[in-house]
Amino acid sequence: MSKTTDEQFKNVVAHAKEYGFVFPSSEIYDGLSAVYDYGQNGAELKNNLKTYWWKAMVQMNENIVGIDSAIFMHPKIWEASGHVGGFNDPMIDNKDSKKRYRADQLIEDQISAYDKEGLTDQAEALQAAFDKALNSDNLGSLRELILAHDIKDPISGTANWTEVRQFNLMFSTQMGAMAENADLVYLRPETAQGIFVNYLNVQKSGRMKIPFGIAQIGKAFRNEVIARQFIIRMREFEQMEMQFFVRPGTEMQWYEHWKQLRLNWHLALGTDAAKYRYHDHTKLAHYANAAVDIEYDFPFGFKEVEGIHSRTDFDLSQHQKHSGKKMQYFDPELGEDGKPYGNYIPYVIETSIGLDRMFLLTLINAYEEEDLSTAEKQDSRTVLRLHPCLAPVKAAIFPLTKKDGLPEKAREIMANLKTEFNLQYEEKDAIGKRYRRQDAIGTPFCITVDHQTLEDNTVTIRHRDTMAQERVPADQLDRIIGDLVSWNNVLR
Repeated sequence: MSKTTDEQFKNVVAHAKEYGFVFPSSEIYDGLSAVYDYGQNGAELKNNLKTYWWKAMVQMNENIVGIDSAIFMHPKIWEASGHVGGFNDPMIDNKDSKKRYRADQLIEDQISAYDKEGLTDQAEALQAAFDKALNSDNLGSLRELILAHDIKDPISGTANWTEVRQFNLMFSTQMGAMAENADLVYLRPETAQGIFVNYLNVQKSGRMKIPFGIAQIGKAFRNEVIARQFIIRMREFEQMEMQFFVRPGTEMQWYEHWKQLRLNWHLALGTDAAKYRYHDHTKLAHYANAAVDIEYDFPFGFKEVEGIHSRTDFDLSQHQKHSGKKMQYFDPELGEDGKPYGNYIPYVIETSIGLDRMFLLTLINAYEEEDLSTAEKQDSRTVLRLHPCLAPVKAAIFPLTKKDGLPEKAREIMANLKTEFNLQYEEKDAIGKRYRRQDAIGTPFCITVDHQTLEDNTVTIRHRDTMAQERVPADQLDRIIGDLVSWNNVLR
């Protein structure tokens, strides 16, 4: 990571805390590692991201519905899904620093370092060897690569490594009134299984026909040993997932469909397309026959934001096997044109986006330190150029002064607008300082009530991105703001 990008990331993290987006959890007790709280502006931005996803996924698709499944689930679910036996990360310890690392991440970081140094041949050679090691499931070969490329512990500076071991990532707890009789349960490590075990309930109660999807937003928990890069990797995080059930044999068509549709969802927010890329998986999960990540170019390199996976019929077949309940779908359309009727277990196309990563992506993409200096004076501002649909506060209402009836008029205007929009009222400090505070949290519009307002009921609306100001009738504000922050701007 260059100094410039390192400083950029640090500035975004500091800005997130200073302006009420993200706080270290339990900070007054010195915090809790890899756990964060969302502040007043962060909660609003996060909810707006959820709304954008939910509208695009559920509201805009007649054959997709949403559910909200429980965090606690029957422990046999995680046996069926393979998490109990196979949800592990390869860990390696440095004997000198006593620190533990994910072996695969150490190697990925070295590949990135080679790329940044222009050592293309070394990067490609290590990538090829890394892919081969992953496909062989040989933990020892990962350690061999770490030693062969002299990958050192960033703390001790030594390469005194232990053997690589697997570490299960699920949090377990007990459910029951008496500890000695309690059942072992897990905090769910993903939200997808809540969809699969409700597949029959949704299909029958909603009279859903293949193809159809089930969407869900919810918390998941993973006991990450190595948590880093702010909210990129946390122990408690939120996912937005959709499982799309299709007829076997059509899954690749739907896979390509959702691959493009999901990238379009990201780009609709106005993000530079060059910041995104697809990364096809070279080693597929045991349940998949195709998988791709949508990656974003963070200051510390490209990282996954969303995954699109063709999961075959693995999940429903496993739950049919372990529960004894039939997951088959009777497809009457296969009986058309003389074809025999069909019973089959549907295949699944999954789209899964990390909400916290999308949140960080949005902050980084919007953050700008803008130089406004002129020949006469030095000036600057920090601005979040958030898409108006996502902005935590849609508009701020300012009386020019705290007298002459201006606060009362400003409050009247705010009362007329607050049922439709999240607003802030400010009357402290000079108008310029108030503009800067709103720029810093990404408020797209500031409305100033002055003495002319009392005469002709017009106000000044100031636009965040251009800082241009225009005079508009106060009774037209609901339409003007509504048009500018409408979800139609991104969902059409």
